[in-house]
Amino acid sequence: MRKVYANADEALAGVAKDGMMIMAGGFGLCGIPETLIEALRKTGVKGLTVVSNNAGVDGIGLGVLLETGQIKKMISSYVGENKIFASLYLSGKLELEFNPQGTMAERIRAGGAGIPAFFTRTGVGTIVAEGKEIRDFNNEAFVMETGLVADISLVHAWKGDTEGNLVYRKTARNFNPMMATAGRLTIAEVEYLVQPGEIDPDHIITPGIFVQRIVHVPNAEKRIESRTTRKRVAA
Repeated sequence: MRKVYANADEALAGVAKDGMMIMAGGFGLCGIPETLIEALRKTGVKGLTVVSNNAGVDGIGLGVLLETGQIKKMISSYVGENKIFASLYLSGKLELEFNPQGTMAERIRAGGAGIPAFFTRTGVGTIVAEGKEIRDFNNEAFVMETGLVADISLVHAWKGDTEGNLVYRKTARNFNPMMATAGRLTIAEVEYLVQPGEIDPDHIITPGIFVQRIVHVPNAEKRIESRTTRKRVAA
């Protein structure tokens, strides 16, 4: 099966539909599948539920999908860097399901592992637990959380081979490996594309069996949310 597509537009052609659940890797702007997100914008699909730690920033990453009104609901753990997100949410135009960050990571991992639900102490006694099953284990209360499975997972990897085996680099790894396993269709954009056998098997983080489509995106721009520096001390 051919996994490598000429570009992100081609990789999403015919598979992106209105009302889908999409997972998008990244933390802040680190390790986001920016090229695939832009291609998703161009498809014009709408009514999307997007699972992502955050929603990028204004004009970058998932921020572009918020600007076009293509996202109906976000399942996230942190959204503080995006002004348009706040505006849409406060005006009732965007649904939001908040998750503690570890809970969200485990919900994604569970979905990828075929685990429909699990219990955690995190969130018990707070609004996070409202409407959810609470069960006692060893005289402590735990809240039930459900696994998440996406129609399409969009991930970013540092290196990949044509069979879809992926390697992530440092903190850009973040949510990408879990999301790669939790998509019915996983599309990866990779900075370096190599042939099978060129990646040390011990270095592979996501096995190619989880990845159906690959896009080579060399020289990807490394963005940051904000630059913080200290004043130069005079000699």
